Amino acid sequence: MTPILPPAILGVLGGGQLGGFFVRAARRLGYGTAVLDPDAEAPAHALADHRIVAELDDAAALDRLATLCAAVTVEREGVPASTLHRLAARCTVAPNAEALAIGQDRLREKRFLRAIGLPTAPWREVLAPADAAPGALFPALLKTARGGYDGKGQRRPEAPGELPAAWRALGAVPCVLEKRLALERELSLVLARGRDGRTAAYPVAENRHRAGILHTSVAPAPIPEALAAQAVAAAERIASALDYVGVLAVEFFVAGGALRVNEFAPRPHNSGHFTLDACATSQFEQQVRALCGLPLGETTLRSPAAMLNVLGEAWAAGEPPWPGLMRGHRGTLHLYGKRQAKLGRKMAHVTLLAASASAALAEAEALHAQLMRHANAPVLGRARGRIARAPAGQAAFKTAPARDSR
Repeated sequence: MTPILPPAILGVLGGGQLGGFFVRAARRLGYGTAVLDPDAEAPAHALADHRIVAELDDAAALDRLATLCAAVTVEREGVPASTLHRLAARCTVAPNAEALAIGQDRLREKRFLRAIGLPTAPWREVLAPADAAPGALFPALLKTARGGYDGKGQRRPEAPGELPAAWRALGAVPCVLEKRLALERELSLVLARGRDGRTAAYPVAENRHRAGILHTSVAPAPIPEALAAQAVAAAERIASALDYVGVLAVEFFVAGGALRVNEFAPRPHNSGHFTLDACATSQFEQQVRALCGLPLGETTLRSPAAMLNVLGEAWAAGEPPWPGLMRGHRGTLHLYGKRQAKLGRKMAHVTLLAASASAALAEAEALHAQLMRHANAPVLGRARGRIARAPAGQAAFKTAPARDSR
């Protein structure tokens, strides 16, 4: 493939924060940008050169996007495969429709992982209330095959007798029943793969969740080098089997000292946000590079880092006083520009840099405690409603501890 060079226009399907970061990366490299999203107030719309407000399967909108753009990518796995097929007939598209179709269906994903020989938690499909499951799978997680994220679309049956009610509570749709493992760690790896098959992996991150939502990611993860190498090899196997082009995130469990694949996301990932500030090439610049057939960038970690997700709870008492909160922290704040803050909604993140991963994590937790004290925040898990109006623009600023004057 001949590389796609600036000032070509690049498009992204989806206008959330991931799309916004893609637009910024593309613009920094000299490309024009276009965003297709049905929400006129989606953050990426405010940054793009061309804004198309329409559903992701709107034929006229897709034809306009294909006419504008030399290449198109995605910011979410929920994009219909038919959308990518339509675009691919007229412009470069990455990742491919099949990778997206597998990544948006947990049953297809589990079958795919089994077919390429990668270990997962023990599982079986549940398609009807009469589907029986061996007692060895319990206690279990029941997850809808499609949709569901940040802990949504799940139930936790403790025994086989609870399965039918849990299945009905999820809408009586196809589900995956997965054994709950005694987890030692949750990890993720972000990998870029170019059209030439070359890959570039970022350091493995360790993730911590609260109420099913990612709370912090720390890189490098405190794991043996052999385990990190297994994670890279597993991600490369997935990308190769999918003939993948772009940025791929793979989530792992560590149980009994062994690595198991949880799921993959055919796009940049929340847990890879540390790359914006701690690596020479962010996951979003890699997305641009892979899409356009450019050489992949350097992925070495320049400093241990922790990423703190900032959810809508932080706005419970109004806009957080960011200058005061960030004072004394060696970090970078990224506001997403979402106009409404809601409980559990990702509104921003902060990257904290330190001499060690544990120190960076401590900084992140200290900042989170400050945010919650300011907000007198509601407990996550209450009714998810509107809290406050957030600023319309996007912002990022850095702060550093004041130098000792002595």
